[in-house]
Amino acid sequence: MSFLRLTAFVLASASVALAADPPAYRVLAADNGRVAIVNAKGEVEWEVANKAEVHDLALLENGNVLLPTSRTTVVEMTPEKKIVWKYEAKPKEGYKGGIEIHAFQRLADGKTMIAESGNARIVEVDKAGNVVVEIPLTVEKPNAHRDTRMARKLDNGNYLVCHEGDGKLREYDAKGKVVWTYALDLGGRPRSPGHGPEGHGNEVYGAVRLKSGNTLIGTGNGNRVLEVTPEGKTVWELKQDELPGIKLAWVTMLQVKENGNIIVGNCHAGPENPQLFEVTRDKKVVWTFKNFKTFGNGLAASQVLDIKAIR
Repeated sequence: MSFLRLTAFVLASASVALAADPPAYRVLAADNGRVAIVNAKGEVEWEVANKAEVHDLALLENGNVLLPTSRTTVVEMTPEKKIVWKYEAKPKEGYKGGIEIHAFQRLADGKTMIAESGNARIVEVDKAGNVVVEIPLTVEKPNAHRDTRMARKLDNGNYLVCHEGDGKLREYDAKGKVVWTYALDLGGRPRSPGHGPEGHGNEVYGAVRLKSGNTLIGTGNGNRVLEVTPEGKTVWELKQDELPGIKLAWVTMLQVKENGNIIVGNCHAGPENPQLFEVTRDKKVVWTFKNFKTFGNGLAASQVLDIKAIR
């Protein structure tokens, strides 16, 4: 083989090897009494002790972290662990039950959207901590722990809310009118108790509205990822046992990359399964995250960092 042909062969082989290399991600997540950022090697870059149950969190553009510090409190914390913004939910007028916060989002205008279970409402809070927008939520089975899971304000100004207890997604307009509903079924399997892979139900956790207008759903203990059209037709599905070496348990937060790949949160799946993984549309796993040294089997809230994604 000539030198030029050998060089071309080596370069081509290197390109193939590089293309096959898995991506390297930093991850923000919460579990085991801490919120932490770990690098691609699994090393802790930043962490703060936190005993709150964390079902949502976010690294903001300014480098601060938005996280809950109790069932009723959301804070913005600097890398130096200084709290620079805080909101504590209180019972609304006429309500005397419990309140829990499972979802929040920093909006482009600087306000923070917060879903308040128990109060059955979404609020938008300004930088001074004042509620400036209030949206009532429709809840069929009121429960301060289960009224809501993931909630996001959409580009059209509406709100997409996962109602865990009702087993439904609802989209609300700016006045709280329900303009779209999707009810989860059991996928042809019987309901069964438990949080692990053996547990099965319709307690939906997460959803992302895609540019196509379809909705990608992390079905919670439905053990699946679904993509449904506005008419409610399923056009893509990732079932519990479809991926070699991975069994889906409580499917939580989703991130969709610009190339269409989906990052899936796989909570309560046990140490033999990854806590997060990235899968292509043709169901090839290209990245897995398994870090039971820093986090545990209850890793529900996470954000893969330094990627462009719909969230």
